[in-house]
Amino acid sequence: MQHKIFNIQNAHQFSEVALAVFQHQFKHNKVYRSFCDLLFIHPSEVSKVEEIPFLPIQFFKSRKVLSSLDEIQETFTSSGTTGSSVSKHLVTDINLYKQSYLRGFAHFYGDITEYTVLALLPNYLERNGSSLVFMVADLIEKSKNTESGFYLDNIQELARKLVALDKRGQKTLLIGVSFALLDLIALQKFNLKNTTVMETGGMKGRRKEMIREELHTLLQSGFGVTEIHSEYGMTELLSQGYSKGKGIFETPPWMKILTRDTEDALTINSLEKNGGINIIDLANYNSCSFIASQDLGKVHENETFEVLGRFDNSDIRGCNLMVL
Repeated sequence: MQHKIFNIQNAHQFSEVALAVFQHQFKHNKVYRSFCDLLFIHPSEVSKVEEIPFLPIQFFKSRKVLSSLDEIQETFTSSGTTGSSVSKHLVTDINLYKQSYLRGFAHFYGDITEYTVLALLPNYLERNGSSLVFMVADLIEKSKNTESGFYLDNIQELARKLVALDKRGQKTLLIGVSFALLDLIALQKFNLKNTTVMETGGMKGRRKEMIREELHTLLQSGFGVTEIHSEYGMTELLSQGYSKGKGIFETPPWMKILTRDTEDALTINSLEKNGGINIIDLANYNSCSFIASQDLGKVHENETFEVLGRFDNSDIRGCNLMVL
């Protein structure tokens, strides 16, 4: 099945594999099976992707979401405020994650060995269990470039390196959390020609929240680039979406975004309508591939999507099934 997941080439193949993964997880994932049973939904009645139930993402905080009996190789955890519960993604086959992010990066950006990878992820480096740090550390290693690396508080050194690499014509990926990228351009203005600047979100608790357009305008001006790229990922996923500008995201062939009605969590929206983001990530074969996130978004005709914000806890509807 893993071979099929990463060799999907069209919508028909995606649908075929997704339905097979649904049957597998219904059978082997106790939490997901209980959720489907409460909805009175059985695989025999599901003939298309839109009919598959999406598990509320909060279950990753309270349950072991597993479709495998294999030994757990990695546990990825979300960052949480003091006293809050965190999501845990129990990974029984770390190679699935590696395949997903390496193939995903290659799909959108090409060969990692062409890049110097500079990572500015201070709040992620300061804790254990970050799936983002795991991915970026491997990208740094796979770049086979001695100048690739992480930066924590040494942003002056990063600024010097960034200028030197760009002046040399070296293809560079600067990936960082929003507040740290803002700190970097507060230190120095840049005029980068050979660098991709990619933000991964992450303002909460560090700076005032700002809308994407405002953030990207500041970063474009500060780095001297025409577009700011973005990565859309989370602890509960083993795949990522990428935006090459203007907040328009694309997914790799084994990942799909749908939106659900904000008043009725079981109803899938038509295209171009705002709603809660539902994610199909077939790389999540050993956990759950069908997740109802707390993000709000819109899917366009060409299957690109935008992230428009998040549900307030008070706004989350249709989650009375959380009392499993």
